[in-house]
Amino acid sequence: MTQPLLLASTSPFRKVLLDKFQYPFETANPNTDESSFSGESAEALVQRLAEQKAKACGNNYPEHLIIGSDQVCVINGKIIGKPHTVENACLQLKAASGQIVTFYTGLCLYNAKTGQSDVICEPFHVHFRQLTEQEIERYIEREMPLYCAGSFMCEGLGIALFNKLEGRDPNTLIGLPLIALREMLEKQGISIL
Repeated sequence: MTQPLLLASTSPFRKVLLDKFQYPFETANPNTDESSFSGESAEALVQRLAEQKAKACGNNYPEHLIIGSDQVCVINGKIIGKPHTVENACLQLKAASGQIVTFYTGLCLYNAKTGQSDVICEPFHVHFRQLTEQEIERYIEREMPLYCAGSFMCEGLGIALFNKLEGRDPNTLIGLPLIALREMLEKQGISIL
């Protein structure tokens, strides 16, 4: 019998992505502190938080394979989180304008039964076009991406902000690297097809 699957996230975006596998899963809120450590790199941060989220659900789901994920945006070497306000979203998009912005997504598949974790960091590069202040304001007004790292939603109108997207898996940019997850699940004996 295969182990049940749990997504340690309340993100509707990650849930929609995982639904693509057409494989049954549950969701749970990991209730973890997402603070970074002083001097912690973006890659280390997202891997640590992805694993922390997955393991946080282990006690309540001791038979499950638990998926944890975390993502940050890096603009000019600085880790950028969710803007939460229109003003911050404007500032983030102004900083991203004309730049190559890297998103780092940490992914962990934690086997609560064995205590084993498989953890990776998947980068994705977004080439922003030069944006005018009016374009930034119109975009934010229309899509309100206040709870998205980097202040955009590439699966929506945000695609109009870019010249180019570079990465192994476009799902990574939305928050869950499905290609890497499929590989991890196969190591645990779960075949998606």
